[in-house]
Amino acid sequence: MWGRVSAAVVVVCVLALAGCTFDGGGSTAAEATETEASAASTPASSSAPASTTPSASAGSSARPSPTPVPVRSPGQTLVSMKISGGFAGVGQSVVLRGDGAVHAVDDRKGSVVHRTAAAEFEKLRLLLGDPALNDVSDVTMNMGAADMFQYEVRFEGRTVRTDRSAEQPPLDALISALRAYLPKG
Repeated sequence: MWGRVSAAVVVVCVLALAGCTFDGGGSTAAEATETEASAASTPASSSAPASTTPSASAGSSARPSPTPVPVRSPGQTLVSMKISGGFAGVGQSVVLRGDGAVHAVDDRKGSVVHRTAAAEFEKLRLLLGDPALNDVSDVTMNMGAADMFQYEVRFEGRTVRTDRSAEQPPLDALISALRAYLPKG
């Protein structure tokens, strides 16, 4: 009994130190603790392997492979991202269109339009088509942190807001790929 309680306390402390907070759209630290404690108490002889990733569904052996999001028209907005906040008050945006054009604006550095190569465009569409994006919470913000960048990402009828204080690999990969198109200098 004390082993599970100790494991739960350790998990809660680690989550608290990492800045994890309840965001209203995902699981609470207590729910994560219950999941971790449950996984830690599963006997080694269990036929079902314990999941080590929060996005893996119980009972499934593999997640479906990403497929590129479809393009309905050249003018279609596949994804848009706004970045704000930070110590200096950043204002940036990136928009990926159906023709492969990426429109990027930085309030201080100006704007630029990139024409993606076919492989780049395919990569961006694969990031958008990752089924793991469905598991990303709509809002993940650390309300106790100051001066963090805030990202608003819109795709497929969804708006996701994050400050990247919690790891969300599919969303983090998309944000990083889009940030690469911002004006330099």
